Amino acid sequence: MKTIIRIFIFFLLIQTASAESPKHEIRAVWLTTIQGLDWPHSHTASRQKQELISILDKLQRANINTILFQTRVRATTVFPHESEPWDACLTGQTGKSPGYDVLQFCIDECHKRGMECHAWIVTIPVGKWNTDGCKLMRQRFPKLIVKSGEEGYMNPEMPQTGDYIARFCREVTRRYDIDGIHLDYIRYPETWKLKVSREQGRRNITDIVRKIHHAVKSEKPWVKLSCSPIGKYDDISRFHSGGWNANTAVCQDAQGWLHDGLMDILFPMMYFQGNNFYPFAVDWKEHCYGRQVAGGLAVYMLHPQERNWSLDVITREMNVLRTLNMGITFFRSKFLTDNVKGIYDFTKDFNRAPALVPPMLQTGQQPPTRVTAVDVRRNKSSDILSWRQARDNSDGDYLAYQVYASETWPVDTSNPNNIIATRLRTTSLTVPHRGRQLYYAVTATDRYGRESAPTMSDSKARTLRREVDFRSLIMGNWNKNANRQIFERKR
Repeated sequence: MKTIIRIFIFFLLIQTASAESPKHEIRAVWLTTIQGLDWPHSHTASRQKQELISILDKLQRANINTILFQTRVRATTVFPHESEPWDACLTGQTGKSPGYDVLQFCIDECHKRGMECHAWIVTIPVGKWNTDGCKLMRQRFPKLIVKSGEEGYMNPEMPQTGDYIARFCREVTRRYDIDGIHLDYIRYPETWKLKVSREQGRRNITDIVRKIHHAVKSEKPWVKLSCSPIGKYDDISRFHSGGWNANTAVCQDAQGWLHDGLMDILFPMMYFQGNNFYPFAVDWKEHCYGRQVAGGLAVYMLHPQERNWSLDVITREMNVLRTLNMGITFFRSKFLTDNVKGIYDFTKDFNRAPALVPPMLQTGQQPPTRVTAVDVRRNKSSDILSWRQARDNSDGDYLAYQVYASETWPVDTSNPNNIIATRLRTTSLTVPHRGRQLYYAVTATDRYGRESAPTMSDSKARTLRREVDFRSLIMGNWNKNANRQIFERKR
């Protein structure tokens, strides 16, 4: 009954206004590479790069801060790997190099825009039985790959499966400055004829997760481990899952992984509406154990060739997730950036201010020290900010910086409307002033997302006219002359 009352209250709240834009919130998209569904739409490296830049630019304008980039597709990859071939989406031919490291390019472009990049790893499926990736896996591991329906799968009941996927994730973590490892299909296939008990099946999948967790965290403990479980964990009081759930149907104990610290974030695939969505959203929140859950929304269902949902199905779900202090994830990127039924326009307004990714749960460690000074020099067109390196109290490999601006001193760094730059790796920033006066503040964050206390600028600089919105400064353009990032106002 408490659940019903909460949902009723949420509905009343979202009838009148959107939930306030918070300072910390996961705003993610799944960016698929399989068959070039979201990207790429060309087999030319230069065009692929420009396409990806265009996608990321558009997502940045909607204040998206997390990209789940499909990296292992179906026993094929979008980065050079000695055991698995290049995916055909890049060149039209499995195994053929596109001439550049796609994953590295995506990471670099995400980081330029203050976004996190998580390597999306498809785990158990290895593709259609006679596709190149599956055939190569069958040749290498003839007893490990099992046919179920028309697909090939790594056998979740054999310990070698967990060993192999853990080695794969370790390699990605070691080689790349990745922010997260995102596991997809870490479960039994729905076509699998389960011959063990459900309890044993859950232990089998959890054993795989535990091996991956150890492999990733032993390399870089700040790299976030996440997965995309089925959107309903299990039957709940007064609401049944309809037989399609994570825990019972496919032995995916995702809430247990949060409880035991094996996962940092869940991105449940909540591709439902009404009573198939709201009660289960509350259930995820009530069993997150202080960790992050970012509900996956089926924006593809808005398309007339899919379910032709009305826009308000998704917008109401966005409001409820935000009211629950959960994150929001869109499946897929293309349906969002194509603005199907106005979803992109709504999202830009909904995410009216930037948001930082919430910090990870860690104990016994302090945030970075504050930067010791913020200097502001003004010329005819710009304020030139510089600050001194903060000290990292964690075992991370570098710090990033946030810059805030306000007409008043001290700058309120709890207000997301004052954020003008996130996750900067440099200790300087150039901001066009156009005759307006602002105060600035700078904070440091470590690789776990913990933010230092702010350091305020001692002087104010003239910048934009009083009526201009600070949020417009967030759009980043690269100033080739100064070789640093400049934030321009875009109408």
